[in-house]
Amino acid sequence: MKTTAEPLLAENNTSVKTMKAVRIHSYGDANVLQYEDAQVPQILPDEVLIKVHAAGVNPVDWKIRKGGYRGGALTFPMPFILGWDVAGTVEQAGSLVSRLKPGDKVFAKTDGMRNGAYAQYIAVRAHEVAFAPKNISLEEAAGIPLAGQTAWVGLFEKGNLQEGQSVLIHAGSGGVGSFAIQLAKAAGAYVLTTTSKANINMVKSLGADEVIDYHAEDFSKKVSNIDIVLDTISGETQTKSMQVIKKGGILVSTLGEPDIKETAKYGIKGVGFMVMPCSARLQEIASLVDKGFVKVIVERTFPLTEVKEAHKLSETGHAKGKIILKVE
Repeated sequence: MKTTAEPLLAENNTSVKTMKAVRIHSYGDANVLQYEDAQVPQILPDEVLIKVHAAGVNPVDWKIRKGGYRGGALTFPMPFILGWDVAGTVEQAGSLVSRLKPGDKVFAKTDGMRNGAYAQYIAVRAHEVAFAPKNISLEEAAGIPLAGQTAWVGLFEKGNLQEGQSVLIHAGSGGVGSFAIQLAKAAGAYVLTTTSKANINMVKSLGADEVIDYHAEDFSKKVSNIDIVLDTISGETQTKSMQVIKKGGILVSTLGEPDIKETAKYGIKGVGFMVMPCSARLQEIASLVDKGFVKVIVERTFPLTEVKEAHKLSETGHAKGKIILKVE
């Protein structure tokens, strides 16, 4: 029995057969991003075709573009479309899809091994797709899926954050950090965060109880007895984070498993993870957005034709919140 769907199972799509997309034909700097014609993807019976309104830009996009993940188990067929945060409308639903229908406004964090959302259309597995929040624009919605779910998984599924606990969130003004502050606060936690002086007011507005300017202060000398640290930086920051966690506490890293010998030395648990798409989780986040508990911070929106500038801004590491590409 075959374990993968054959191309013959692909279903007819829209009458439109070509689209504009940004693809890479080789690894390199931002100049390898090519705005060009491409084929509209075919969908399988368990997929939907989404007409893309906006796509989020994440660090993983330019890390792949530069060849940071090439080799090993990760192989990206060229030409390749980047971008796995998408918001748009369902153009067509596969014959096995009953939850979603054409015209639905949706968003998703899609499979990073498949062609992404820097395009007018994207084929997405239905189980990755959620209904977009009703009270924000699709441009804003496109900034949620990867960063929002990363924050959720780190805090709750890996960190098991409980009401009344303390959590230190590094890089609070970034994409993951800005969502993590709001989610932790909504859960009733005491929230500490690190950021630069210029972003102190912004992270306080998101709900941070205590803010540390990492340029002016060493957080490891200022805080202690923390229940959970959410680390999006690694390196020296991760090493120092171990020193501020109470015995039995948890260090959660978005950048790989912390050193088990080091965490054992401090009597703490270390957990690393990569977020997988989940429509149910994303739908919960959408509900919190609609109820006003979570808002999306957008640094800047670029048209798809200016994707090179969007990547350059992301690579600085200083964007507040999310960078969005407007496709439609």
